[in-house]
Amino acid sequence: MSPSILPNLLDPDRDPRLWLEEIDGKAALEWVAAQNARTLAAYDDAALQKDADALAEIMDRPDNIPYITRRGGKIYNFWKDATNVRGLWRRTTLESYQTETPDWEIVLNLDALAEAEGEDWTFQGAADITRDGQLAMLSLSRGGSDAAVLREFNLTTCQFVEDGFSLPQSKGDCEWYDHDTLILYSAIGENAATSSGYARTVRLWKRGTDWATAPSIFEIEAGHMACRATLDEEDPGKRLLFIDQIDFYHYDIWIGDLTGAKTKIDRPRDAWAAWRRGWFAIQPRSDWTVNGTTYLAGTLLGIGLDDFLEGSRAMQVLFEPDQRRICSGFSWVNGKLLVSIMDDLKPRHEIHTPSAEGWTHETLGHLPEIGVVSVGRLDADGLESDGTLLANIQDPLTPSRLLLTSTESAAPTILKRAPVAFNADGLVVSRHEAVSVDGERIPYVQIGPAKETGDAPVHLSGYGGFNVSTQPIYRPGIGKLWLERGGTAVITHIRGGGEFGPPWHEAGKREGKALSHDDFAAIAADLVRRGVTKPSRIAAEGGSNGGILITNMATRYPLRFGALFCTIPLVDMRRYTKLLAGASWIAEYGDPDKPEDWEFLRHISAYHTVQANPASPPILIATTRRDDRVHPGHARKMAHKMQALGHNAWFYELDTGGHSYGKTNRERAHFTALGYAFLRRSIGWE
Repeated sequence: MSPSILPNLLDPDRDPRLWLEEIDGKAALEWVAAQNARTLAAYDDAALQKDADALAEIMDRPDNIPYITRRGGKIYNFWKDATNVRGLWRRTTLESYQTETPDWEIVLNLDALAEAEGEDWTFQGAADITRDGQLAMLSLSRGGSDAAVLREFNLTTCQFVEDGFSLPQSKGDCEWYDHDTLILYSAIGENAATSSGYARTVRLWKRGTDWATAPSIFEIEAGHMACRATLDEEDPGKRLLFIDQIDFYHYDIWIGDLTGAKTKIDRPRDAWAAWRRGWFAIQPRSDWTVNGTTYLAGTLLGIGLDDFLEGSRAMQVLFEPDQRRICSGFSWVNGKLLVSIMDDLKPRHEIHTPSAEGWTHETLGHLPEIGVVSVGRLDADGLESDGTLLANIQDPLTPSRLLLTSTESAAPTILKRAPVAFNADGLVVSRHEAVSVDGERIPYVQIGPAKETGDAPVHLSGYGGFNVSTQPIYRPGIGKLWLERGGTAVITHIRGGGEFGPPWHEAGKREGKALSHDDFAAIAADLVRRGVTKPSRIAAEGGSNGGILITNMATRYPLRFGALFCTIPLVDMRRYTKLLAGASWIAEYGDPDKPEDWEFLRHISAYHTVQANPASPPILIATTRRDDRVHPGHARKMAHKMQALGHNAWFYELDTGGHSYGKTNRERAHFTALGYAFLRRSIGWE
């Protein structure tokens, strides 16, 4: 081990940069302002502004698809454009939506509201709408943060209800029990937050009373991640379901009523479960042995709900996984189970129908088996659903098409087509596999010119965490600012993601997180081996969990890259559990306060392992000040330390935007254009 790195690892709690964790601290903001000025002076020129204008124009196009959901018989959409920068919440009918020019009714104008109230409002959606469609609880965030204000809204008058339900800014949510009662799960109040900063209690809030006096009807341990409750309206007695989210992958379900939880559902804590109309579907994340039968992780099982609650485990296997064939999700629609399958990354969808005679299934027809195909119900509430489905179809070179279909597998109707955002002439899509350090084959998708030059400017992106699958979707930003100019883009399917089910995720979390990073570096090497490019021409990007990935490329594999763009990142793995929502991610990364966990975490905590290295590629670390999920201190401290060690490190911080690239289309366009301008110039491609 290098002597220069040893002190950091032996005494990881000696951190001289804690002042940068003071989000609005005077010294921290002065440093941020100086860093922003330096970065913008170097890169924010006329060419970058032209790129930002081009991206903003794409985002603001009037013919973009207005994505929808149906609630109370109305079609709702949230829309942003150059005129409505904060956005319009609007609605129409399904019949009108199917025309070229739908007749939209404006429900709430966020720009007008922000101006009238002098607040930096962003719309986080409707927390819940009453079944009759008359009342809503709206979620409004300041600057795009996760924490939000909840306010009662009348959907008939399109006005906030005077003296109605109103909750100050906090992390949490609510659900209507009836017009005068809310089921509230929020982190606001004394002892109401878990160590992760989410709701610890479920409270019953009556109209006309103070939220602070609402009685608690369910409470979880402070060390658990979060709790919530939902109304099971299939039960005439208005049964409540209480969820104790222990961590990201384990939770308990309780059945109860307004007096609290009564019966715990006997199921593996890591199993996803859902029921409708008396039928129960369950999918364990790990192998499950019950009554002498072992079901592999990722197996989907079905049984009658009453039978399961009474102790029967005579379940029917609805789907059994293979090494690269998985059930990626399921949901109830009109009494039928919609099952999404990835067969070696190729999409399929099935409809499973339960009955007393057993379950039957059929493939949801008329949908492509290549590209990215996502299918879900039109209705926000599965109980109300009439079986109508929306299918969104796209691939890296083909913009989205939104289709209307149903659980009856009827031929779909095209509702909307997204406009072409970039010139794809001469571009091809191909799939390849790299071999990682342990021999595992790691797939990736390459988009670019058909002819290899050996010197291609490559944009390489990855995530590799939280069971999230990266998808080869149509990306207007990378298409306009990279592919259209002759570059190549690569999308990686590294371990830690959900591409091949629970085993793929498990292999890339905790002790395996370093393997996830090895996978990404192996793909960079494979691009060189195949003659696509050379290391100095590979520009890599990753955000959030991908921020750990990118900073580890800087510390562990610097010679494989020409430039790095690290956004809204998690970096300091010693202190991450003490910063904002960090404690909620222990199941993914491990607990640095446990010596056995710190033993593997210290090797991927780039903030601790970074040292002076003249061969390290240029890096831009960018974040937002109002990110209340991943603390901006991660990005600030890493950039400060890298600069002190002599790295070619740059920093940029947007003052709003939450855990994203900005709160408006213009902010997101500029943030993206800045990152891509940095990458292009750093690899010598302009």
